[in-house]
Amino acid sequence: MIKLVSFFFLIAPLCTHAQKPDTLIKKLDSLHMKTDSAGKQLNNIAPSAYNESTKLTPASYFILIGSDLKQAFTKPFHMTKKDWLNTGAFVLVEGALAFADKPIQKNVLALRNDNKTVRGISTYVTRFGGPYEVYTLLTLGTTGFVFKKTKLTTTTFLATQAYLTGAAVETVVKFLTGRQRPDFYTTEARIASPTFHGPFYKVKDIQGGYVSGSFPSGHTTVAFAAATVFAKEYKDIPMVPIISYSVATLIGLSRLTENRHWATDVLAGAALGYLSGRQVVNNYHRYAKLKAPQQKKNSVVFNLDYQFGHVMPGLVYTFR
Repeated sequence: MIKLVSFFFLIAPLCTHAQKPDTLIKKLDSLHMKTDSAGKQLNNIAPSAYNESTKLTPASYFILIGSDLKQAFTKPFHMTKKDWLNTGAFVLVEGALAFADKPIQKNVLALRNDNKTVRGISTYVTRFGGPYEVYTLLTLGTTGFVFKKTKLTTTTFLATQAYLTGAAVETVVKFLTGRQRPDFYTTEARIASPTFHGPFYKVKDIQGGYVSGSFPSGHTTVAFAAATVFAKEYKDIPMVPIISYSVATLIGLSRLTENRHWATDVLAGAALGYLSGRQVVNNYHRYAKLKAPQQKKNSVVFNLDYQFGHVMPGLVYTFR
């Protein structure tokens, strides 16, 4: 409930610019004959590209979320050969890491139990993958709106879209895999097991209560989803990607020290979050091109001009 209320206040400024939905956004899926926005794409991240023409309205915000979700859930049906190769490589890495799930959990728990500082930092950091992340985005969005930093405001809205898209996908995957969390064990088996039970399995925690599945890590997913948005929108400022991915990585590691996830859960969450963030960013810039097709980069044109009986060569530099 706290997250939903926070998101309401975060996107509330959009409602002050409500307008009729632009039918151009319906062309997102057919732009350049592509079926989704996850492929290689050059985006204009100059501050001038975020303006009255490309700003997000209530209509475009939610239509873009719909487009993001559709692309995310239908991606397996239109993957390229390269996509399948990358997926295969990732599955191999996950499979290899799976053999280390138990040893990693054992060593991480030993480190946490023997180090009070690690416990304190872990408990604090892990919250940034949950409610604290919502508050952080709320603060950034409010700052951008108050100080009229259009790019910051837009980027924060995109981060919330990535957050929601990533969360939706990981929720479905958790249901389908039904993996037991590492903080649960039975009286018969005193050691937790990273077992995949499949759909409809009721995953339990150490108190015996029902919880969501372990695979993938939700905190890690949403952390990397938002981090990827800021890293890509501000890739011209090296410190932004470094800070964004560093924070997301710490959140992922905290899920291990909190004994809430296996290492393979965290790696899968990081990958899913990255893909969700990249997709949201590219989808927005496709929308921006549709809204402002006249926007181009600065250009240099060579021309010839006839003046006073002479042909004069010249260069015309156009600022956009």
